[in-house]
Amino acid sequence: MREELSDDAYTDVGLRDVRDADLEAFLAYEHDPEAVRRSRFTPRPREAFLKHWGTNVLRDETCLVQTVTVGDDVAGSVVSWWDGDRRFLGYWLGRPYWGRGIGTKALALFLALEQTRPLYADPFHANTASVRLLERHGFQREGTIHHGDDEHVLLVLSAPGK
Repeated sequence: MREELSDDAYTDVGLRDVRDADLEAFLAYEHDPEAVRRSRFTPRPREAFLKHWGTNVLRDETCLVQTVTVGDDVAGSVVSWWDGDRRFLGYWLGRPYWGRGIGTKALALFLALEQTRPLYADPFHANTASVRLLERHGFQREGTIHHGDDEHVLLVLSAPGK
């Protein structure tokens, strides 16, 4: 992973299928203390993380999951999954890729692949950067939900024209 990104990093953003080697970068990003603070997500220990990804994400044919790349580097992941009758979207970028338009480009690319609408997301309410990113892509606030003691914003991307 590069520590310094060029000014044209935004144009080098892509998506591809997840490779086994990507999981180590995903794990490191999930354990970043600032990412944990912003997301209010408790990182999983390595074995639990690998089991979750191997069983619940990559082997679930209803999940759409992509690695976010910047050039040849693994920048993060974007995934959609079913939770009951709702399709949810989630993403995680490594801190070196924050604030550079990479999430904006990656989410646009992913939303072109993921055609299910309505599509939901539920970022932690204080993660204003994540909420703004989703709203820039047309997600609208539908309310709030709680995960444990934490309040999350429930956002929905409706079908075009609704």
